[in-house]
Amino acid sequence: MEIWLIGTVLVLFTMLLVQGGRRRKAQRVFIGTYRFNKAIKTKVHQHYPHLTDENLSLVIDGLKEYFFLCHEGNKRMVAMPSQVVDVAWHEFILFTREYKGFCDKAFDRFLHHTPTEAMVTPTMALDGIKRAWRLSCAREGINPTNPSKLPLLFDIDSRLNIDDGFKYSLDCQKSNSNTYCASHIGCSSGCGGGIGCSGDGGGCGGGD
Repeated sequence: MEIWLIGTVLVLFTMLLVQGGRRRKAQRVFIGTYRFNKAIKTKVHQHYPHLTDENLSLVIDGLKEYFFLCHEGNKRMVAMPSQVVDVAWHEFILFTREYKGFCDKAFDRFLHHTPTEAMVTPTMALDGIKRAWRLSCAREGINPTNPSKLPLLFDIDSRLNIDDGFKYSLDCQKSNSNTYCASHIGCSSGCGGGIGCSGDGGGCGGGD
């Protein structure tokens, strides 16, 4: 009887793992194919009038990439490395019903947006930017300690000339007070991004 019971438990556990894997795969497909409200581009353009339509499409790609990181973070806090993508996130949240529906399908929970000042500890904020760096590098096949290029979310503010953006440098010797050394993010005490995500929200670096 005990052997039968153990076998039944193992079968049920395996079924749950398979179902969970299928659900997470479906969520990734949902994020990848989601069509964001066109008004988000318009709102971002109002913040940054110099951006072209092609630039704005890249920002939306960045927002989608950030949501992929949050999904892969699996409820652990992931910091937002980009100011311009953060603005797009802000604007998406204002479409409250659409945003809630997106979160329900993509994460099975509401993804809160919380500025660094509201974080419980600085360590939590630092962990968030480290996690964002590691996940971004893994998704783009980049060595996180010896990167040959910057992942999209760590490059987009510089690429699009965002005045108040977060800037990262591959060459740590050329980094200055206005830039962050990308390859040191995983081991430094500094923060790179502005806002983060988790089940309860969170972030690193800048304000809201």
